[in-house]
Amino acid sequence: MKRNTEMDVDTSKVLIIAEAGVNHNGDIKIARKLIDAAKESGADIVKFQTAKLESLVSKSAQMAEYQKKNISMVKSQKEMLKDIILPFEGFSELAQYCDVRGITFLSTPFDIDSIRFLDNLVKIWKIPSGEITNYPYLREIALTGKPVIMSTGMCELQEVKEAVRVLKENGSSEITLLHCNTEYPTPMQDVNLRAMRALREEFGLPVGYSDHTQGIEVPIAATAMGAVVIEKHFTLDRNMEGPDHKASLEPEELRAMVQAIRNIEAALGDGVKRPSASETKNRDVVRKSIVAKTDIRKGEVFTEENLTAKRPGNGISPMRWNEVIGLRADRDYEQDEMIKL
Repeated sequence: MKRNTEMDVDTSKVLIIAEAGVNHNGDIKIARKLIDAAKESGADIVKFQTAKLESLVSKSAQMAEYQKKNISMVKSQKEMLKDIILPFEGFSELAQYCDVRGITFLSTPFDIDSIRFLDNLVKIWKIPSGEITNYPYLREIALTGKPVIMSTGMCELQEVKEAVRVLKENGSSEITLLHCNTEYPTPMQDVNLRAMRALREEFGLPVGYSDHTQGIEVPIAATAMGAVVIEKHFTLDRNMEGPDHKASLEPEELRAMVQAIRNIEAALGDGVKRPSASETKNRDVVRKSIVAKTDIRKGEVFTEENLTAKRPGNGISPMRWNEVIGLRADRDYEQDEMIKL
């Protein structure tokens, strides 16, 4: 059954993608629990990974160093993935479950067969960093005409330019770029959040951030720097066996990240410098007015010696000081009494 592919998230807010990836370990029940956790965290999207093993890796492909560290028995990449990839029909079930739970389903395809299968299930595409130099893959994605979010980990700027060109030439009109570092976990000194600005200036496209650091402070900082999308891996338990669990957030941490992003998002405001509604009531309390420094008799000249500025601020502003100095009092004033003109 073809699903509705219209986006049902608020695009005026930071789009938060809870990356379940392969942290279900090939178990559909765990995958459903990940959907529950993503929904309860407040994330907008829960994302998985879809692949046909025979189309993804050759027999000789080795695991990445971080994968070797997180897998107890050394395997080839193909052997590792065989145990944790869900069959296509599993994603149809997960997409329907997302509908029931009220969270947007997404899965990153890793081959053309997976793109064609997911086309009826996803509302947008998420291109992983490893496919940014895969011309047939990019063309297949673009031909669907759906919005694209593309990670740019491991990329030179020229490689990003080429990928964007391929997407646009083949029908993609809505492209969001994610700055990303693909080391799991990413060392802080390698994050380079300022690269978000470089991407924004070079392409004039919306820019976000896909995070693989430990903790939640970097995606929060990326939000403050204007990220329109935040993607973060999560798991039910970091101690589970599998390649990505160790660099993932647990559910409570994911919830804390989402709340912090929403707080920062609200705090950013509209950029117009003006008093807020909440602080206006404090203005008179903390500002000052021109008052009599000493008792002043009617007809006496206002001088630097008999005037001063004190709280509250509901009288004549001290910014009118030079306007008041030299005038004569039209009545008697007691010390601390506000001057009237």
